[in-house]
Amino acid sequence: MTTNNGLLALSPMLVFLLLYVAVSAIIGDFYKIPISVALLAASMWAIIIYRGKSLKERIETFSSAAADKDIIYMIWIFVLAGAFASLAKEIGAVDATVNFTLSIFPPQYIVPTLFLAACIISFSIGTSVGTVVALTPLAAELASAEGGNVAFFVGIVLGGAFFGDNLSFISDTTIAATRSQGCQMQDKFKVNLWIALPAAIVTLLCYILIVPDVPIIETHQSGDPWLMLPYLMVIVTAVVGLNVTVVLTLGIGCAVILGAIKGIGLLDMAGFVGSGIEGMGGLIIITLLASGMLGVIKACGGISYILNVLTRRISGLRGAQATLAVLVGIVNLCTANNTVAIITVGSLAKDISDKFGIDPRKSASILDSASCVVQCLIPYGAQTLLATSLAGISPAAPFPYLYYPWALGLSLMLSIVFLFPRRYSHIR
Repeated sequence: MTTNNGLLALSPMLVFLLLYVAVSAIIGDFYKIPISVALLAASMWAIIIYRGKSLKERIETFSSAAADKDIIYMIWIFVLAGAFASLAKEIGAVDATVNFTLSIFPPQYIVPTLFLAACIISFSIGTSVGTVVALTPLAAELASAEGGNVAFFVGIVLGGAFFGDNLSFISDTTIAATRSQGCQMQDKFKVNLWIALPAAIVTLLCYILIVPDVPIIETHQSGDPWLMLPYLMVIVTAVVGLNVTVVLTLGIGCAVILGAIKGIGLLDMAGFVGSGIEGMGGLIIITLLASGMLGVIKACGGISYILNVLTRRISGLRGAQATLAVLVGIVNLCTANNTVAIITVGSLAKDISDKFGIDPRKSASILDSASCVVQCLIPYGAQTLLATSLAGISPAAPFPYLYYPWALGLSLMLSIVFLFPRRYSHIR
């Protein structure tokens, strides 16, 4: 693969970024150009530049990537999440949970409490997606009740969700990073904590300092506390470690039972579920387009080109660690999946670490942290798409309020520059 071909293979990403991010930023409105339109144009361009194959074969490559088992699994989650969110809202579960929360926590503590809850839940269940499903509808309603910015509250949930995604022992990214680098999960956790915890503390302080901007609201009555059961069911079963599809199914079942007790007809509840599923249609289309486009980029040699370019000139321990972070970050940008990005660069990262004497616990922490930073910041990541779809806002809307990933990125950069924690930065 020549340099020109490698750059050409990456051009669909440039087309997407120019159409969606650059143009939207210039006109100052991220709602003008739908993300699906930008992805459609980029996908068409990806198929055009895919050389050496017939049109049918190019489309088959696109379709195979879009129909990957992990993508279909994610779509199942989207469908169930839409059904649960709509049903829970219509039977009054969301209002009951919000009112109860506001009756316990004063407005000045809602923001930091929501961030802490997202951090704890994501660490417990090991998945950012599960955390987003559990907390986003609640966060959106809290924002409405507070008269606040929905995008801001969604950004809080996303940041906290990636705290646990990065650190949890049962997170896919932790498993992929530790296995590829050959270290134990508990050892990686000890090193990673030095990077993630300072970022979380700084973020929490930011949320505490902006408290004066949260409007004071009237005290809410908690209403019927039994209506909170669907959300409690989702949170508790997720923390226990059940599969997210099972968690959502149990939540839907609980909501149906409570709805029946309230006297809501089964046909009406079926309509609520149907509306929720239909509301996920745009999200599913975006997911399929992004996955197909990224699959063609990979088939064209775009990922291989990135790996070759970034590993061509590495000098020194700091340079090697920085290369690991940039490497997994760019691949994550092109795959929109932090676990896949870690798996893709894992063996190469191990070779670099061995050559330059990077402690495998530090290399695993770098891969995990850098991938989580990028995954949280891209508007076409599954977590952001799901959260913004549930909240009814643009995928780009939470970007200005994503404090945690920026803090994590800064912490990671400082850990590379100053080689901390020193006892884990290189093999002695």
